[in-house]
Amino acid sequence: MTPGSACGHPDRPRVSILLPAYRQQDVVADAVRAALAQTYSPLQIVMSDDASDDGTFAAIERSVAGYTGPHDVVVRRNAVNEGITAHLSRLAAIADGELLFVAAGDDVSEPERCDRVVAHWLARDRRPDLIATDLLDIDGSGRLHGRIDHSDLDALALQDWLTARPWLVGASHTWTRRLFDRFGPMRAGAHAEDQIMLLRALFGGGASTLHEPLVRWRRGGLSAKRRHADLNALLAHMRRGNRAGLAEIAQLLADAQVAGRSGAVRAALGPRLAREQFVERMLEAPSAIERWRAVVHAGDVPLGYRLRLLGYTTIPWLYDPMLRIKAGARLSRHGDAAGRPAE
Repeated sequence: MTPGSACGHPDRPRVSILLPAYRQQDVVADAVRAALAQTYSPLQIVMSDDASDDGTFAAIERSVAGYTGPHDVVVRRNAVNEGITAHLSRLAAIADGELLFVAAGDDVSEPERCDRVVAHWLARDRRPDLIATDLLDIDGSGRLHGRIDHSDLDALALQDWLTARPWLVGASHTWTRRLFDRFGPMRAGAHAEDQIMLLRALFGGGASTLHEPLVRWRRGGLSAKRRHADLNALLAHMRRGNRAGLAEIAQLLADAQVAGRSGAVRAALGPRLAREQFVERMLEAPSAIERWRAVVHAGDVPLGYRLRLLGYTTIPWLYDPMLRIKAGARLSRHGDAAGRPAE
């Protein structure tokens, strides 16, 4: 089908689940079975492997083999790895639903997820462009560890986002097709889509939270924080994060330009952009002199952070042993599975 060709009945709009997977061969079958078990119809499910180098795609194929249920199922894989933002955008272009449900390859949607979110959307006259739900915290084996309440997005205005970005879990999000019709696909490179899609929604119909735990969110997935064994590992992580951060900022600024709000968004992102540009200069500087110059001229970046990064890149022999000791001690962090501090 071509996008938009099957909208369904006005009270039963056709919706699509976007199920991207990458290196999730041991858990993706749970995500696939949960998508196939959705009680809502008409429903399209687009499952896609992002060129994994393990058995993820084979696991998806096994999970849908012999399926004869009511849902339309598309199974595909990328020839090369695209990353989460480009991958999701590709699936959105394939999908033909009015609502697009994100279903990560390591999470599990409750059977009534689509039913409940569609009802929530229709009750608000199809206005919200992004709907989030609460989550259930599960571990690698699927054991339940409690509930995680999502940020309340109903009263969130653009000015609130400009002041401070709210805490989000993109794996529980549903988007309207309008966001892609207006802003186009997301660019490749960012590590996450959640703030990008939220800002798009705030430029339009806004966002809403359905406070029901409709997604089982698996801790320790691709977005989990990892301890670095040594300084080289930390710097490699910083390089990846820096490239992703710059890509996300570029996308946010591009979307703001489409919405005619470039000035306000650029001002709000100014400190973050200055920091990412400083990190890029420090990590790519060919000499210690260039790094010192970067430190001196990055007045918008906190001095303590500038000096710490100068130490990492200029006197690694001092910092590397400390990082190795810290990694070996495996010091515990206090907080929930979402990385928020314990109350």
